[in-house]
Amino acid sequence: MRKAAPMTRHVQAYLSLRRAFGFHLNIAGQVLQAFARFADREAAGEPFTVEMALRWAQSSSTGKQVTAARRLLLLQPFARYLRIVEPLTEVLPNRLLGPAQYRYIPHIYTDAEIQDLLKATTDLRPRGGLRAQSVLTYLGLLACTGMRPREPLRLNRGDVDLQGNILTVRQTKFSKSRIVVVDPTAASALREYASFRDRRVSSPQSAAFFLSDDGSTLTYKKALWAFQYLRRKLGWVKKQEHQLPRLYDLRHSFVCRRLLVWHRDCIDVQVALPSLSTYLGHVKVTDTYWYVTAIPDLMNTVSERFERFVCRRLLAWHRDGIDVQVALPSLSTYLGHVKVTDTYWYVTAIPDLMNTVSERFERFVYGAGKEQQDVQQNHPAYGRPSVSR
Repeated sequence: MRKAAPMTRHVQAYLSLRRAFGFHLNIAGQVLQAFARFADREAAGEPFTVEMALRWAQSSSTGKQVTAARRLLLLQPFARYLRIVEPLTEVLPNRLLGPAQYRYIPHIYTDAEIQDLLKATTDLRPRGGLRAQSVLTYLGLLACTGMRPREPLRLNRGDVDLQGNILTVRQTKFSKSRIVVVDPTAASALREYASFRDRRVSSPQSAAFFLSDDGSTLTYKKALWAFQYLRRKLGWVKKQEHQLPRLYDLRHSFVCRRLLVWHRDCIDVQVALPSLSTYLGHVKVTDTYWYVTAIPDLMNTVSERFERFVCRRLLAWHRDGIDVQVALPSLSTYLGHVKVTDTYWYVTAIPDLMNTVSERFERFVYGAGKEQQDVQQNHPAYGRPSVSR
């Protein structure tokens, strides 16, 4: 049996093919190259096997199941490609180590927390330098636009229209570009920063909008380090199932506040959501729906509004004397319930509705009892009332 070609060669060929079709594969490429080095070191000349993939996936320094599962998920398309050029390649089953995604409960910043974070930037060194102003403006922009943490740092000066209050975000996630309209107050803050930046740095080394004190680009690594320093300084810690507050949670907080405002103002979210999805740069509107289920405060608001809707409908029917038994199947279909008994749950779960049902039931029983009494008094079997002569 001939030996298989080195895994590093197969990985390079696979990445070259996929990138020729426009895929960047930056993270996936690094992961696959790490696998290739492992395979060539541990099983040189051997074909790809499930056992080899499992050993590599579970060798992660984190030791987490979800990390190992994510490694296998990135290996799967490569394994399918490899089976074409190396027939002895074993098929890698789906979800061999369980789900590869873990949905973290995001931290939703309060207004006070955002204010504290922005104020704390004044302590960044050098005091009064460009770094503090850059981080302050960067964090403020994340909070008021919901942009992804890396997107503002990729802005060049030509991408920021301070007259039209428009940012042009180029070639971001999924190679998409989009226009982000900012509030006039945010545009004013950007103008102040640009003026301060130009006074501090006369000969910038970069065309980037956000700069460091030496005139170089404010990179994501620098911004993340500054944020982590501020987080420690403010004493923010993990809370139960939540992770530490992250930069990305500013995006979650922006979406949460917008959806909460819409729900509380009784705006039809089904109609408004596509515009928010476009603003955020989501490929599918379903990506934006994720925020509804990920944020407890928002779920509570949505649930309360839904219950109020159902309660009002059932109360109106009861008070108008409409036969709920006849009308309920149509409401059940409207709500998307599989069984009409799912809709009956609201009758027992909502106190106001139970009170109305009980009152109506009592009136029915009283009326039925009165009718029965009249029947007994007038029916021959019970005798007739005596007639005085």
